Amino acid sequence: MASLESVRQLLSSDSFGDRISGLNQLRAFSSQDAFPLIQPLLSDPEARVRYAAVSQMDAVGQGFETEALALLRHALFNDSELDVKAAAADAIAGLKIAEAYDDLAQVYHSTSEWLLQFSIVAALGELGNPNAFDLLKEALKSETELVRTSAISALGDLGDRRAIELLTPFIANPDWQVRYRLAQSLGRLGGEEVKPFLETLAQDEQVAVADEAKHHLN
Repeated sequence: MASLESVRQLLSSDSFGDRISGLNQLRAFSSQDAFPLIQPLLSDPEARVRYAAVSQMDAVGQGFETEALALLRHALFNDSELDVKAAAADAIAGLKIAEAYDDLAQVYHSTSEWLLQFSIVAALGELGNPNAFDLLKEALKSETELVRTSAISALGDLGDRRAIELLTPFIANPDWQVRYRLAQSLGRLGGEEVKPFLETLAQDEQVAVADEAKHHLN
């Protein structure tokens, strides 16, 4: 295993390849050791380094949620690269920082980039903030199919039973992957109210959909 000092040297190298290598090796260390070292990399001039650093924040930020949120919020709002912004949303979700809901909602409504909207919608399901229900309801009407599908999953994760009425119309969706996500979400929501819909999905022509519905019925 590399020493913390050798990783520190890699992270401060002029070679972005070294910095990427240092970030990969940083995974072996505790948050206590890793978090101070990773912070400068979130403002690295090389986008691939920033992406790699932001993508690790859900692990190295454990125990440093307040400081991590400040860094991730800056990336979410200000980074020049779309995939870095999306990774920031993912990391916020991984750290379960529910107070970041307003930030995520603001960015969702201020961007037309589907990748970023997709990441934010997925993050909202993981965060579990009940305020996310209305935004997820809105996302179900997105023009982008992947955003709509992500919203179906996120509503199941959120656990608000008002979602059942919103989700059940998707039972007739022609895309089997949408129906599969629907079976997952209804299964997570559970209860007698969803049972008839899961029974219908259990007869789906797509085996994966039918099996997922049967899993939750059992």
